[in-house]
Amino acid sequence: MRKRFLLPLFAAVVALPVLFAGTAQAHGYTTNPVSRSSLCAQGIVKNCGDIQYEPQSVEGPKNFPQAGPADGSICAGGIARFSQLDDPRGGAWPATKLTSGANYTFTWHFTAIHATTDFRYFVTRDGWDPTKPLTRAQLDPTPFLVSNWGGKRPSGDVSIPGKLPAGKTGRHLILGVWDIADTGNAFYSCADVTF
Repeated sequence: MRKRFLLPLFAAVVALPVLFAGTAQAHGYTTNPVSRSSLCAQGIVKNCGDIQYEPQSVEGPKNFPQAGPADGSICAGGIARFSQLDDPRGGAWPATKLTSGANYTFTWHFTAIHATTDFRYFVTRDGWDPTKPLTRAQLDPTPFLVSNWGGKRPSGDVSIPGKLPAGKTGRHLILGVWDIADTGNAFYSCADVTF
C-alpha cells in the first residue's frame, strides 16, 4: 500500500520543477522606442489579445535572420496567440518620432533577467510597406546597432546608447532582438517609428 502511494508522489515531486521551469526564465520588451507589446500593455492600443497581459513574453527561436520566427510572424516571435503584434493595422500603429542619424538610447524593460549574448537592432528598408506584416526582405539584413554582452546577466533594465540609422525618412519599423546566451531562444520586440 505504501509503495503505491509513494511512487506517484515521488513522480509528482520530480515533475513539478520541470513543468514550471519555463524555457528561458527571462522576459522583456523594448520601451524606448516604445514597442507594440508595450503599447498594448499600457492600453494605448486596444484589441491586442493575450499580449496586453504578457508584453514580456515574445520569445522565439534565436539566430535571426538566418533562423527565428517565420516571415509574417516576426513581431510575435512566431507565437500564434500574440499574432495581433503582426497585424499591421493598416499602418496605423502609434509611432515614435526619431531623427535619422542622431544619438539615441534604446531601452529594454525586464520582468526577469537572463544571461545575454547581445541586443541587436534592425530597421526596415526604404520603401517598406507598413500595411503588410514584417518579413526579412523588408529589413536591412545587417543590424544597425549591436550591444555584445558575452553571456553576462543584466542587473536590471538595460539602456543601450547608439546611433540611429542615417538617411531614413518617413515611417519605419525597428526590430529589437535580445539573444539569450544559454538557451536556443531570443526575445523579439517591434517598434513603429517615424524619421
